[in-house]
Amino acid sequence: MTEPGARFATDPAALDRAAFVGRFGGVYEHSPWVAEGAWDAGLPAGLHAPSALAAVLAARVEAASPAQRLELLRAHPDLAGKLALAGGLTAASSAEQAGAGLDRCTPEEFAAFTELNAAYRARFGFPYIIAVRGRTRQEILADFRTRAARDPQTEFAAALVHVHRIALLRLEALAAAEAAEAGR
Repeated sequence: MTEPGARFATDPAALDRAAFVGRFGGVYEHSPWVAEGAWDAGLPAGLHAPSALAAVLAARVEAASPAQRLELLRAHPDLAGKLALAGGLTAASSAEQAGAGLDRCTPEEFAAFTELNAAYRARFGFPYIIAVRGRTRQEILADFRTRAARDPQTEFAAALVHVHRIALLRLEALAAAEAAEAGR
């Protein structure tokens, strides 16, 4: 669980490029270019709060080309998909999906996710993305069905909103882990 209000002990802006990318390059799924681009553009001082760093990283994504943003979306795994079953998710994705119970789907739920994943990818060209923390499998399936019926432009924007939310949650978890480590 993320500790509310956890902050980074060292300002991320004070890190050199390699350290910054090493620490934050995985915040956006398989997309270290986000951290690299943010560092290269010049980081403002005072990024101790995860939300401040999240805003800087999100701005880098929003400044990217539509093709780069599409590739960012495509870097995400399907929910409760074959990669999850095979243990092929990143540690962060695996923990997030398990936290929502997606690793414990009933056969019917798994079949629904499989069908929805295929239809969604065919319609939009990227996987369904949702910040799953605090949601149940049933809530996720209901949202999945609703969003699968949207127009592509609306859904592209919604997917990016969720990608940014996932990034913020991951940054909060990193800050909380750092605070817990410092408290030992």
